[in-house]
Amino acid sequence: MSVYDAAFVNSELSKPTSVFGLKLWVVIGILFGTFIVLSLFLLSLCLTARRKSRRHRQLDPAPPICKEIQEIVHHRQPLAPDHQRVAPPVPEVKVDLGKTEQQQHVLTVFSSGESKGHTSVSETPSFGSGTVGPEVSHLGWGRWFTLRELELATDGLCEENVIGEGGYGIVYYGVLTDGTKIAVKNLLNNRGQAEKEFKVEVEAIGRVRHKNLVRLHGYRVEGAYRMLVYEYVDNGNLEQWLHGDVGDVSPLTWDIRMNIILGTAKGLAYLHEGLEPKVVHRDVKSSNILLDRQWYPKVSDFGLAKLLCSERSYVTTRVMGTFGYVAPEYACTGMLTEKSDVYSFGILIMEIITGRSPVDFTRPQGEVHLVEWLKAMVGNRKAEEVIDPKLPVMPASKALKRVLLVALRCVDPDATKRPKMGHVIHMLEADDLLFRDERRITKESSDLHSGDRQTNHNATKLG
Repeated sequence: MSVYDAAFVNSELSKPTSVFGLKLWVVIGILFGTFIVLSLFLLSLCLTARRKSRRHRQLDPAPPICKEIQEIVHHRQPLAPDHQRVAPPVPEVKVDLGKTEQQQHVLTVFSSGESKGHTSVSETPSFGSGTVGPEVSHLGWGRWFTLRELELATDGLCEENVIGEGGYGIVYYGVLTDGTKIAVKNLLNNRGQAEKEFKVEVEAIGRVRHKNLVRLHGYRVEGAYRMLVYEYVDNGNLEQWLHGDVGDVSPLTWDIRMNIILGTAKGLAYLHEGLEPKVVHRDVKSSNILLDRQWYPKVSDFGLAKLLCSERSYVTTRVMGTFGYVAPEYACTGMLTEKSDVYSFGILIMEIITGRSPVDFTRPQGEVHLVEWLKAMVGNRKAEEVIDPKLPVMPASKALKRVLLVALRCVDPDATKRPKMGHVIHMLEADDLLFRDERRITKESSDLHSGDRQTNHNATKLG
């Protein structure tokens, strides 16, 4: 560029403009600076957006798969047909229900089951797809059932298969593909009491094996579903046979009733004395005693059960149970011990012997409450008049009095004076011996009750 051209450009740039009278070179500088600032601003926005997007992708959670459930199913092995895949049998031994690492895993599974899709890992796509059924739980007990399998077993949870219903949910009868009969408890309102009952039942009886306790085969956790799968006991419950329409003569003979009492006592004794921590059932009643075709009893429904460690003599809890069966000290203070179950068991004995409900407001005044009425009858030496009128054959007088004595000891207002379930079994079995051989009555009675003033007092009343 020549000197002339440069001078011309300088003169043009130095001319004032209409923009606030600024010179042209000043305006050009302002525009150029503004362009640079806008470019940097836009570039900054782009970088920030890209950085946020990258960070979002990094923080985005992985597919919702529960770690605990992975532990249950990730060891894939060649599987047998669905109906053969069950957990290995667990021997009837003492187990630490409160401290095993396996149970901590399964309870975590139950809690995490509320998360969306967390249980889909063990679910098969469909029954018609030809895929294998549910995985076997690697918890050492129980079976992890699929929802489809339980629906197939119960005909889609149809109303015709309902065998029980209550505030906790609905119980369905079902048959698995291998022919095993089951009872499926479908708990409702899984975020409320039913969720607690689900965890308690699995924790309390998941590994328990006893002939007088209903066995828990397995469970199902999927979304809002909480299902417990039990063995099916095919002869109803004790309440139906005591208070239902069975005709003028009850099929429950004296021997059958004594076997029911003794079997129930053995089941409760195992919960109280054969486990650590011990299990307090908290809802012992006739409707929770299931019967099979041979009239053998099985204690069921552990939804209200509490675990009681050996270092604690009681646990304070909200009073739960059934009116008429609840121990007075538990109702007043909320202090729960195994003696609370003993009281309920005493009421159950009275109910079995008399055929009366624990509380019946249709009866005359003085007979509404079974305990008060029976104590009054025994005090007036009318023990034979308390027997269920539907009993086909009356029992021996001394056998009746011994069982009534056991019942009265179990419902002693002072919980410390109630016998343990192990002692109750001893007394009941001794009663069976007395029933067979009356020559041993005096000796066994003195051995059993020596030094017990309360027992002697009740025995005097019984005549």
